[in-house]
Amino acid sequence: MATITLKGKPIHTCGDLPLPGHATPPFTLTRTDLSEIASVDLEGKRVVLSIFPSLDTNTCAQSVLTFNALTADLRNMVMLCVSMDLPFAQGLFCGAQGLERVVPVSAFRHADFGQAFGVTLVDGPMRGLFARAVVALDENGTVVHTELVSELTQEPDYDLAIHAIRNHHHPCPEDALETTE
Repeated sequence: MATITLKGKPIHTCGDLPLPGHATPPFTLTRTDLSEIASVDLEGKRVVLSIFPSLDTNTCAQSVLTFNALTADLRNMVMLCVSMDLPFAQGLFCGAQGLERVVPVSAFRHADFGQAFGVTLVDGPMRGLFARAVVALDENGTVVHTELVSELTQEPDYDLAIHAIRNHHHPCPEDALETTE
């Protein structure tokens, strides 16, 4: 259990984020078209999980917009924006904003996600929703960066997350330059 704050008042999560260097907990989430996406579907790609309470708050909306812009030049990467929002609301938000890099996904069918990642809020006015967190995974599904934002109304450290995902890149065969002698 971790303690964070909401406007300065202490609130708690159900557990702790996965540790860097460890395998990510397996997960399944729901896309805006109601299809499922699972962690096994992402093998071979770098993944950033931007986890937050709801797109209907300014901070959450801003984090999605910022990550969309910051990941524009990254190849072989998937940016999942994870909340308990219904897929319909996620689709409306991302469509209205013209977001192309981020993949909004909902845990509304998958309460085990919040438990596995330790992000479900267990008290306070937003209990049942997720804390604001970032988890970055390398191509093998290994956690390379985590951040649990200490104040729910603040944005994550984008630079740290993007730095972690860039520096843990293992070149894909198509990225390698062929050399001739």
